Amino acid sequence: MSNLFFYGTLRYLPLLELVLGRPLSRLEVTQAALPGHAVYSVDGQPFPMIVKEKSGQADGLLVQGLSPDDLRRLVFYEGGFDYDLSPQTIQLEDGSQTQASVFFPEPDLWFPGERWSLQGWIDQWGELSIAAAQEVMSFYGRMDAKAVSRCFPSIRTRAWARMVARRRQTGDLRDVRSDVVLHQHERAYLSYFGMDEIRVQHRQHDGTMGPVLNRSALMQGSAVVVLPYDPARDTVLIVEQFRAPVYLIDDPEPWMWEPVAGMIDPGESPAQAAQREVLEEAQVNLTSLEYVGGAYSSSGSSTEYIHLYVGLADLTKTVENGGVASEGEDIRTQILPFAEFMDRVDDNRFKDLPLLMLANWLARHRNRLRA
Repeated sequence: MSNLFFYGTLRYLPLLELVLGRPLSRLEVTQAALPGHAVYSVDGQPFPMIVKEKSGQADGLLVQGLSPDDLRRLVFYEGGFDYDLSPQTIQLEDGSQTQASVFFPEPDLWFPGERWSLQGWIDQWGELSIAAAQEVMSFYGRMDAKAVSRCFPSIRTRAWARMVARRRQTGDLRDVRSDVVLHQHERAYLSYFGMDEIRVQHRQHDGTMGPVLNRSALMQGSAVVVLPYDPARDTVLIVEQFRAPVYLIDDPEPWMWEPVAGMIDPGESPAQAAQREVLEEAQVNLTSLEYVGGAYSSSGSSTEYIHLYVGLADLTKTVENGGVASEGEDIRTQILPFAEFMDRVDDNRFKDLPLLMLANWLARHRNRLRA
């Protein structure tokens, strides 16, 4: 049996139980501290790190009696964050000391930010971390921790989208708790996207439960799609980039003209993501945003929910090197007069559905925006 001291996110008991895959009732959990250390937020990340600090004290939990499988699950989860176990002397509340292992980050991997607060983290990131950990731990015993860790950004993006989706209601009186029966749910694949498979029944329109259906879904986060428009010059800006799915279906023209588009990062609002993506891809600062609407892009196959915008801006220059190089983006932009843009729409020269939707919205609202 092993004893571990937790100073960070695993002090949040729902997360610790999820990672262990069992309740804590059969384990001894006590408040404790690690002298000579302090806990800080990792700069730019939703988790903390521990550093040596002579006069500091890192508060936390001592968990005793962990089994070999508990330890393997913890190493799988924390190993993806590049944290390794180190033996330390832990101070108990009664003043006594004991030995326990502590997860320490790889030296010089992360940079500390502000002092870390457990409650502050729970308020901001607790729900998201639970959703993300559910996906991570579903691959325990199936994938290497390092391979899973490479997917952490997209896992968090999906977790954030799941949180937002839970609040997306339009007034339907049906209740999934009584009108949907989930027989099996498997996370079948994990990479930049995920693939989930389910066996499910749902109540039919005649009131009876339907047959058991085998269905799968491409698991994605939420996205923004933005068409920059200059009402003074009456021009629009579109971007071109290579699209692998278009290539994979044997389309001979996988370089697509599209609006600006991108995923909504954890903690971002759709409007914030829209501003960021236009700056990254087109190097344009928007003066304001017009919300066109939000919808699932392909509800029969994908979880992606897109927020559509027309962004007002001064469109005076194009770029040949837009996008984020570290994300493999190679983007160029083009500015078109509105009339020429709509001629291309009518001539079926665009193959991107959100672009067609935004073009038709802009055609109906153009006079108001120009006024």
